[in-house]
Amino acid sequence: MITKLFNFHGGVKPDPHKAESADAPIRPAPLPPMLVVPLRQNARSQAHCIVEVGDKVLKGQRVGDAEGMLGTAVHAPTSGTVREVTEHPMAHPSGLSTHCVLIEPDGRDEWVERTPLDYLKAPRAHALAFLRDAGIVGMGGAAFPSHIKLGKGSGIDTLIINGGECEPWITCDDRLMRERAEGIMAGARILFDLIGAKRVVVGIEDNKPEAIDAMRTASAGLEVPAEVVAVPSLYPAGGEKQLIRVLTGIEIPHGKLGSEYGVQCFNVGTALAVHRAINFGEPLISRIVTLTGNVARPANYEVLIGTPVEALLPLAEPRPDTDRFILGGPMMGFALPDLRVPILKGSNCVIAASPALFPSPQPELPCIRCGACARACPADLQPFELYWYARSRNFGKAQEYNLFDCIECGCCAFVCPSHIPLVDYYRFAKSEIWARERDLMASDKARERFEFRNFRQEREKEEKAARLAAKAAETKAKLATREPAEDNLAAVPSTEAEDPKKALIAAALARAKAQKAVVAPRNIDIDTLSPEQQAEIEAIDARRKSSANAPEAPGKAPADSSPPAQVPATESDEATRQ
Repeated sequence: MITKLFNFHGGVKPDPHKAESADAPIRPAPLPPMLVVPLRQNARSQAHCIVEVGDKVLKGQRVGDAEGMLGTAVHAPTSGTVREVTEHPMAHPSGLSTHCVLIEPDGRDEWVERTPLDYLKAPRAHALAFLRDAGIVGMGGAAFPSHIKLGKGSGIDTLIINGGECEPWITCDDRLMRERAEGIMAGARILFDLIGAKRVVVGIEDNKPEAIDAMRTASAGLEVPAEVVAVPSLYPAGGEKQLIRVLTGIEIPHGKLGSEYGVQCFNVGTALAVHRAINFGEPLISRIVTLTGNVARPANYEVLIGTPVEALLPLAEPRPDTDRFILGGPMMGFALPDLRVPILKGSNCVIAASPALFPSPQPELPCIRCGACARACPADLQPFELYWYARSRNFGKAQEYNLFDCIECGCCAFVCPSHIPLVDYYRFAKSEIWARERDLMASDKARERFEFRNFRQEREKEEKAARLAAKAAETKAKLATREPAEDNLAAVPSTEAEDPKKALIAAALARAKAQKAVVAPRNIDIDTLSPEQQAEIEAIDARRKSSANAPEAPGKAPADSSPPAQVPATESDEATRQ
């Protein structure tokens, strides 16, 4: 039982602008001509595409498998045909593209076979995998995987269901609690059992009396300790750490999570999605989106994931002086760089902005160190110090001042008399630090690959030398076992016999000499010669053998030298001799 509410540091009270859209009931948005389903639903992971162009898909059919610990599955929002799997602009201030599956609806809205899960009888790990494959993530904006937040099933004392919805203009959670309170509390019961909590506390800002009454009525039959508490309307009371502080008095330190202190927080939309997935077998394929601002018909619509923003705008009828569109609230949202971007699981509001509703920002002036930003910061930081270090690119010092504890709520920029866009500086610093860490990791991996390459080359060199030495030793051993006459090593010097390489060469020469000795020279085919030619060849061979075997006389001309020319005798010479 909550007997006392606590305060958190800082906070601001902007004009809520809730009445414009809170009274309109939720309506289903019509099917767009093309659904653009991003495989990346959050900044932490991207699903692996399992469909190809031309495939027929059914409503709720998986089109992307979860990858990695923080991955969740992605499903087809309706039945149709896959037309493209390509890059498409995503809902991000940068306007960059991401991998998307483009599905053309066939109008039949035919469901895939749905199978509920009896989570009380199934192993807990199976239930968590079921939620992962159903694509259940946080619906409050961050889209963090719910199966990760459920933890180990122990150590959680208080389960908080967040119905704060503190940011101006947004009323999607308000309408959800008014119209579907029983489904939200049914999902809270499932989360209560899976996380092993001891009580359930629903926190709702006190400017939503109808939602508070509906949730209290639904919680009466929950059969577990549950309480709906109205909290003061103060931005950002809907932040996780701020709501935990208000309801329990626990102040989560810098760098810590609520689960480490026995508290876990889930959005009301997430609780409803868990209920639909477990009890009906429906994956997360739609969400409630507020269309408001400078429009003729502000309202809340149930929109299929992947619906382009440009397909929703005609439903609200923006006025002619609308100059831009903001995705999210005016405090934490951003101006859309492209209206073709699709609605994601964390998209909760589209605001049509005009110069009258949202005047152009005034010129940035020098910081006067008034300290207003520090007094308004709900994370109890020193925004002006973070600003100086981010502006001077002293990112190490900014981290020392707990830059990453900043929730980017915009309170500091809201109260800054110098009109400095402080949150933009913090986002810049965070992105630069992440980029440097990625570069450092890439260089570390490159160095590791280079060092391993050198190690592998040295290892291969040593292995090759060892193989050669072993082979040489084997050859030397074989040669040592042979008779000297057999391998003709008698004529080989001892130094050569001892050298394995010289021994191999001597053995090869001996084999060549032996082969040459048994091969008789034969230049022509004797069988084709006449008997006279054969006799002449035999005579020549006989003379060659006899000359080769005859001893050479001293002073005698070589056998192969030509005899001296003979001069014919004349009559005068004969008479002289007589």
